[in-house]
Amino acid sequence: MSALRTQFERDGFLVLPDFVGPGACAALREAADALAAETDLDEVRTIFDVREQRHGEDRWFLDSGGEVRAFLEPERDGDAVRINKIGHALHDRLPSFDRFSRTPELAALVRELGVARPLLLQSMLIFKEPRVGGEVTAHQDATYLVTEPPSVLGLWFALDDATRENGCLELLPGGHREGLRRRYRRDGDRTWTEELDARPWPEAGWRAAEVRAGALVVFHGLTPHRSGPNRSTRTRRAYTLHVIDGAARYADDNWLRRPPELPLRGFS
Repeated sequence: MSALRTQFERDGFLVLPDFVGPGACAALREAADALAAETDLDEVRTIFDVREQRHGEDRWFLDSGGEVRAFLEPERDGDAVRINKIGHALHDRLPSFDRFSRTPELAALVRELGVARPLLLQSMLIFKEPRVGGEVTAHQDATYLVTEPPSVLGLWFALDDATRENGCLELLPGGHREGLRRRYRRDGDRTWTEELDARPWPEAGWRAAEVRAGALVVFHGLTPHRSGPNRSTRTRRAYTLHVIDGAARYADDNWLRRPPELPLRGFS
């Protein structure tokens, strides 16, 4: 077993500085800003609500698994609304995100971490804009993307420098060994969260991933992670890609559904 995989299995995550070159990182920032500029915010009604999960009541959200759709911040910047994120199939719908997401280096890393038949399931641009970028409370991605056995892998790319002041990721080392705490389920147009373990996450022991633009944070689907609000004057854009193993079974009651004309693909 490689040293990288040993560390990943011990901590549940890796922080890899300078994984993406400056040119590729700048190109994705430009693509992100262009998408934001093209979005008619008057047409977007869905607020991404990490606490109450009210976005789960909207078709705009429920049908976004194979689309490119914007979601709004709960807070306003004065009278203006701001984008929270754009997702969830940028990697399959937009060539610039396809090129960024499907590289030999990323494919090799995912193989090294033990994913036998990688499939790119979901992608998101997280904007976390100055002053209004909201807190993301502690959670596990496997709550929302379930396979049997568990196989989801989160790939979080810093498009800007991420610090405590602008809401960098914080992860709980070893937390992936604590089991799944919550399960987000879908039946038709109805979604709900099932509590499996009511224990709170510990207050101590979290590690802040303060990184420069171009860094990659890789984390196990069961690894608890969170981020604080961005009350600074600097944006903290990130691109997140979720990979699952095609050798595992994707749960029928997952919220994310792909249209038949857009089957999941790997890195090629």
